[in-house]
Parts: sequence; structure tokens; C-alpha cells
Amino acid sequence: MPRMRTKSDLPQKTCAACGRPFAWRKKWARDWDEVKTCSERCKGELRRANRSARPAGVARA
Repeated sequence: MPRMRTKSDLPQKTCAACGRPFAWRKKWARDWDEVKTCSERCKGELRRANRSARPAGVARA
């Protein structure tokens, strides 16, 4: 039987919204390079921050 991996053995990134480190998850296996946030909540915070930073005259694509 294969040896279990510990969290410290997995790759880590820093969340773009909250700045906390988070570890690789199996559900992110296919798109780990595109993952930027640690949770859905942080993803929403990042979207809200980007929306408020956009100039008023620019149309959304």
C-alpha cells in the first residue's frame, strides 16, 4: 500500500485575495496553474475588488 502524503509534501500557493497560503487539492489537479484563490469566498472578494477598480466608462465584455 502506498505511503500517505502529508500537507507539507503538496505544492502551495498564496491566495490573491486574502494572502494566506493554501495547498493543492485533488479537485484542482487539471487546472492548478489557473487557481488563484483558496476558496469561493475569496474568489467573490477578488471579483468585487476588480469590479470596483474598473473605470465607470468602460463596458464589460
